[in-house]
Amino acid sequence: MPLSEHEQRLLEQLEQQLHNEDPKLASTLGSGTTRSLAARHIVLGSLVAVVGILVLLFGISSQIIVLGVLGFLIMGAGIYWASSRRRRPQPDGGARGGNGATRAHRSAFMTSLEERWDERRRDDS
Repeated sequence: MPLSEHEQRLLEQLEQQLHNEDPKLASTLGSGTTRSLAARHIVLGSLVAVVGILVLLFGISSQIIVLGVLGFLIMGAGIYWASSRRRRPQPDGGARGGNGATRAHRSAFMTSLEERWDERRRDDS
C-alpha cells in the first residue's frame, strides 16, 4: 500500500531530522552492512553447530564419551555464535546512555514525533 503525500512528507521530515541530529546513526541505519554481518554470524554459527552435532553423533556411535562431550561443546559454541550480537566499540570509550543533555535532546525528539503523530491522527479523522 503506497504512502499518501502527507505521509511521505512526514517521513522525509523525520529522515532529515534524524540526519541532522545523529548523522552516525542515520548512516548506520541506511547501510546494509549490519545485516550482512549478522547473516554471516548466523551462517557460520549454524555450520559450527552442524559440525558439533556430527561430532556428537560420531562420538555416541563409536562410544567415545570424550568425543561426544566435545561435539556437544562445539554444537553449543556454534549456537552461541549464531545467536549472539557483536557490538562495535564506541569511540567515546563505550559509555552508553549519555549525559543529561543527550537525554533531554532525545526527549525533545520523541515529543516532536508524538506531536506529529497526534496531528496525523487528527487529519485522518
